[in-house]
Amino acid sequence: MGKSAVVMLVLVFLTASCLAVTPAFSSADVVENSWVQKEPMTTKKSGFGATVVNGKIYVISGYPMNNVNEMYDPESDTWTTLEPLPTARVNFGIAVYRDKIYVIGGQTGTFSPPVLIPTYSMQVVTGANEVYDPATNTWETKTPMPTPRNYLQANVVGGKIYLIGGEAQQPLDEPPQEHFSNVTEVYDPETDSWTTMASIPTKVSAYASAVVNDKIYIISGWSAKAPLSSQVQIFDPQINKWVMGKPIPTPVREAAAGATSGNMAPKRIYVFGGSTTVSSVAVPVNIGATQVYNPETDTWSNGTEMPTKRRSLAVAVVNDTLYALGGAGGSLVAANEQYIPFGYGNAPPIIDVVSPVKQTYNVSSVSLVFAVNKPAVRLGYSLDGQDNVTITGNTTISGLTSGLHNVTVYARDELDNTGASETITFSVEASFPTALVIAPIASVAVVGVGLLVYFRKRRK
Repeated sequence: MGKSAVVMLVLVFLTASCLAVTPAFSSADVVENSWVQKEPMTTKKSGFGATVVNGKIYVISGYPMNNVNEMYDPESDTWTTLEPLPTARVNFGIAVYRDKIYVIGGQTGTFSPPVLIPTYSMQVVTGANEVYDPATNTWETKTPMPTPRNYLQANVVGGKIYLIGGEAQQPLDEPPQEHFSNVTEVYDPETDSWTTMASIPTKVSAYASAVVNDKIYIISGWSAKAPLSSQVQIFDPQINKWVMGKPIPTPVREAAAGATSGNMAPKRIYVFGGSTTVSSVAVPVNIGATQVYNPETDTWSNGTEMPTKRRSLAVAVVNDTLYALGGAGGSLVAANEQYIPFGYGNAPPIIDVVSPVKQTYNVSSVSLVFAVNKPAVRLGYSLDGQDNVTITGNTTISGLTSGLHNVTVYARDELDNTGASETITFSVEASFPTALVIAPIASVAVVGVGLLVYFRKRRK
């Protein structure tokens, strides 16, 4: 009987509640598109890195040049100091893979170049790659980035860390200038090795960046073609190709971005603050703008401005709530401002159907296996456009006739938001086997479903 028999035998009940992350507060207690002041960082700084592991925010290094590593707990609104970063630096890339934090690249200092210009200092750029394990509070050194760069971001897609663009070390024999890079270098944490992929079309540094649906968005920043870029450059690692999105309304440098996942709020990229100054020697004009990009419609809108106007800040996202941290707003700031995104609590459930798939089955009963990204108070499915059948989890569709069929799964959350899966079309053959072989490989299929849910969560 083969594959179809395994499909029929799978009967796994994955409760929706096991797939969701509990928010730090009830959605009924918050106001979308609003800001709340939280406990400030223990030090004022800019150019640092911020990321999230298990609901905690880790803030590492920064300017003035330091190696401070501290953790913020949104639940208790408190800060804790941890083991310092081995190599103090600023304007680096930071990313999380398997609950470990990778700090890559950046600037470690300055020096006066041979071509002397008053008040000019050349940046010392590093490719250092150091990883922090929050579970053990320890650091480990890994293979450095092949092209040392700063003013760049790090993004994780498919278990790889992508370091794109930025500024490379300026040659000593050149006049002082930004040395933009178009390099896309990819780090594999499993093999501790680097590869190269398609170069970014327009060289930029000090850009904002986020990942949505496994695509990397490089937004605005310093540009090699113009002082400030308005471009949204989108990289798809699966096909190694770049495309362009709709330009950002207000071009900025040293802004920060974070993306909502679709769990507690619709998928959007939020770009906060930055500077609109086009000259590196002019006094920066810092803004508090909240610019919101919708990847599905390729459109921009505006949100409520940050209370503190600033550039060179960092953003962390916990349960689709965004935290704007630190930065420079005339002087260094320690601000920790929490932003509630548009549609918070109103995002419909997202449903992934594992079985059936688009194929022909030689059985009259086919398992319905799916995963939901948040708790649901009602689950159901519609077969061939008929009325919904209420279910409590994964189940088996029995009594199927020969021919084409289609099924859609529905889920409703506690706030009455209803989500629908993709409609799956499959077919059933006229002749069915008379005996049911209970094969031990059915348990393997169960494990496979669990792994799919696991990797879905890890990609977020």
